[in-house]
Amino acid sequence: MQIFRQRFNPIAAFFLFIAFFSGSTPVFSATTETNKDTQHTEKSLEWPGIYYGFIPCADCKGVKTTLALNKNNTYLLITQYVGRSEREFVEKGKFALGDKSNTIVLTPRNGSTTQQYLVGENSLVQLDNNGNRVSGELANRYILRRSEMEEKGAGTPPSHASH
Repeated sequence: MQIFRQRFNPIAAFFLFIAFFSGSTPVFSATTETNKDTQHTEKSLEWPGIYYGFIPCADCKGVKTTLALNKNNTYLLITQYVGRSEREFVEKGKFALGDKSNTIVLTPRNGSTTQQYLVGENSLVQLDNNGNRVSGELANRYILRRSEMEEKGAGTPPSHASH
């Protein structure tokens, strides 16, 4: 539990702060699509923000995950394999609407494997490689929760103490 009480690395916090405020255009502008579900999702959910979670891991205690979705459809993903390494892995890229309703697809700059998430209110659910929800005993642990940073007006992201 001690690892969860540690503060964010100042460099990671700086990158998240820059990434979060770098976008100046809305994530999804008004659309002329006829698909009402897509329009409703785009308008009703506030996608930009910072999301935190502790995702299950086969060979470590878990993956501490921070995902910043920016207004200009870019993202910054920081992961750390707790119990295996103190190293934080940083990935940058773009995100777009997925083929399925209420999903987004993260595409990294380096062109490696994409990741899909189901968008909920103030949460993202990591999907499997086929775009389906993970099932089983740990299914509810694949959720990233949106930070309340904007509401609190804090200058730095909150720590992972609650994860």
